[in-house]
Amino acid sequence: MPTGKWSLSGFLLLFLFSHSSVKAQNPVWKFVSSSPFFASPVISNNTIYIGSLDSTFYCLDAGSGKVKWKVKTGGGIRSTATLYNEQIFFFSGDGKVHALNRNTGSELWSFTTQNKMYDPFDYYQSRPVVSDDKLYFGSGDGNVYAVNSKNGKIAWTYKTGDVVHSTPCIANEILYINSFDGFTYALNKSDGQLKWKFKSIGHRYFPKGEMQFSPVLVNDLLFSSGRDYNLYALDAEKGFAHWNKVYTRGWAPVITPSPANDSLVYIGTSDDYLLLCLNVFTGKEIWKSNMKFNIFGACTFSGDTGYVSTLMGKCIAFNRKTGEQIKTYTTISYREHHLDYFKPDDTFRDDIYSILHSNEDLIAAEAKVGGLYSTPMIAGNMLYLSSTDGILYCFKISD
Repeated sequence: MPTGKWSLSGFLLLFLFSHSSVKAQNPVWKFVSSSPFFASPVISNNTIYIGSLDSTFYCLDAGSGKVKWKVKTGGGIRSTATLYNEQIFFFSGDGKVHALNRNTGSELWSFTTQNKMYDPFDYYQSRPVVSDDKLYFGSGDGNVYAVNSKNGKIAWTYKTGDVVHSTPCIANEILYINSFDGFTYALNKSDGQLKWKFKSIGHRYFPKGEMQFSPVLVNDLLFSSGRDYNLYALDAEKGFAHWNKVYTRGWAPVITPSPANDSLVYIGTSDDYLLLCLNVFTGKEIWKSNMKFNIFGACTFSGDTGYVSTLMGKCIAFNRKTGEQIKTYTTISYREHHLDYFKPDDTFRDDIYSILHSNEDLIAAEAKVGGLYSTPMIAGNMLYLSSTDGILYCFKISD
């Protein structure tokens, strides 16, 4: 999202659509919530765990989509859940991290923070991460927290200068996390003491350089990005930038390590509509593929096939070595409602400027066509996609 204020001509590019010769696939089943999904599904032992903006956390049978149990919280759930032993953890819009029994849904404990979303384009809440029986997460109150995973008792906090909705990355006893204050932080995992922090460059539309997205460690380099249009490859030990790349039209929200540990990283961009494969150490472009829409969810891999979702309701399967697009998986809502914004040939309707007037109109339109902000998940022969049309889709991924 490149501008600090509404620019219809810029945001209309979110809706750019072109026909593909790749055949769209039909879902095996779908589960319908009353509100959008921003969280990604988590799958274990043929069971799916996911929260919705309807304030409900769901446990579903992965084979059928039927509800095993569900728990109502006090606010919309934008956090992807984390499984650990017999527990499951997630953040809710009520400002609480909830710890549930993964088999029954009974609440074991909750930890309360102040809930604050930065603006309409702050889509997620921090996903809690477990390490050595402690749970680590960021919060809208600007704090990074470490709590005991068994009882929720606080171990330490670290205060940043603004909202922290990124997911922590933990390696070699260091916790890395981003804040909307424009910094990437490296903290000692044991006590929360600052090891180093790195300030983003900033941008004319986003002078703070808000570091909105989650850092990812790849081959001892920490990849971090925010709203200043830059992707940074930081030295994990000392915090300086080895290199950075600028995406001129917008953000680079998606950073996915190669599944083969082969010195490659996959970058998904927002307003540039690109999925890129880069050399980790130099930033050299191996290939790039135009996905036609904005990308916010990480890639998932099954062998040499990758899967990446776009905001306009399409998940695209691609060859991870070449970037060639193989198949598409499309939300039903896109198929049903694209004529609300497009002509039958999927060019813009002539009256599109009379339809979209604001950020709120844009976000509502994305939900109406089933935009995918989440990460695709694969279990066995099935692909699971959670959509802002409020539907969790299950697709078969082979013929």
